[in-house]
Amino acid sequence: MNSRTLITWLILPLTLVVAVYLIVVSGQPPQAKRSHETPPEPAPPGMVWIPGGTFLMGDNNSPHEDEKPAHRVQLDGFWMDATEVTNAQFKEFADATGYVTVAERKPRIEDLPESLRDGVDPRDLVEGSLCFRYSPDGKPLVKDHPLWTYQLWSYVRGANWRHPDGPESSIEDRMDHPVVHICWDDAQAYAKWAGKRLPTEAEWEYAARGGHRGRTYPWGNEMTPDGKWMHNTWQGEFPYENKNLDGFPGTAPVASFPPNDFGLYDMSGNVWEWCADWYTPDYYAHSPVYNPQGPEESFDPNEPGLPKRVQRGGSFLCNTNYCTGYRCSARMKGTPDSGLYHTGFRCVKSPEKKPQKAL
Repeated sequence: MNSRTLITWLILPLTLVVAVYLIVVSGQPPQAKRSHETPPEPAPPGMVWIPGGTFLMGDNNSPHEDEKPAHRVQLDGFWMDATEVTNAQFKEFADATGYVTVAERKPRIEDLPESLRDGVDPRDLVEGSLCFRYSPDGKPLVKDHPLWTYQLWSYVRGANWRHPDGPESSIEDRMDHPVVHICWDDAQAYAKWAGKRLPTEAEWEYAARGGHRGRTYPWGNEMTPDGKWMHNTWQGEFPYENKNLDGFPGTAPVASFPPNDFGLYDMSGNVWEWCADWYTPDYYAHSPVYNPQGPEESFDPNEPGLPKRVQRGGSFLCNTNYCTGYRCSARMKGTPDSGLYHTGFRCVKSPEKKPQKAL
């Protein structure tokens, strides 16, 4: 055995030990392996290719337990809408299909949770949606409950995606803004019509990270690099003062801020985005490694009787003193039949599987 061969045999075991150590500690190989580095087919209009790969999902340093444990996930490549679905795009769908969103339909008593049905006057069941009040009407806020922010919301008759602030408002000057007051069921209907689907929670977080490991935000670890606002959020003490330093007190036109390195806009802030998954706070502890689809059913310990779907990305109401949902790993949830003033979505699409040729 010559000296070069001897050195190789001495170094090889050490290299393997280091590689195994990195996989165990970081939850992924030193270089995330990606499939389909180049798109397998031409891009669908308005979508960008997200190459498959392995990443570390979640954040062990987060104060929120449902973002733990950080765990390794491997995903196939997929297409993703470069922006949130806009009012113009959703109008095209509604005009083509005659679809009526849940917020535009009159609620029925049987659709309410059983705990809320007693004493409800059917005359009070009117079309509408929840809007943020911006101030607690001079009343002191009671903050001794995890759901204290419910005090800041009101059910507004006539509020829906066509009238975001109530019946007197319009989207005529907001066609390039993300559509809001969209519930999970509405988003599903649009996605099916468009030949797409909602992203899994794992796909959403992987895409938000832009191919980088461990980033707090889609662009890096600083919220305002060089003093520049990179997303549409709430600046100031929530809910008392919004300094509006980013220039948008409500929704912003999509793509108003720079994209991440995958070419995706508004993966942080602007509006919450629906994901396909049911929500449970402990799913990460037993999540499959390969293409996780979420739990089979939902459980929210704060509202045990209400099934929830996952929401991601934060909104223009997220802030530093209460909601930091604009972080890549942050999780939120909502009932599938509830649309809100700051909730929208974007879609994904998997490549078509081509039939294998017979040998």
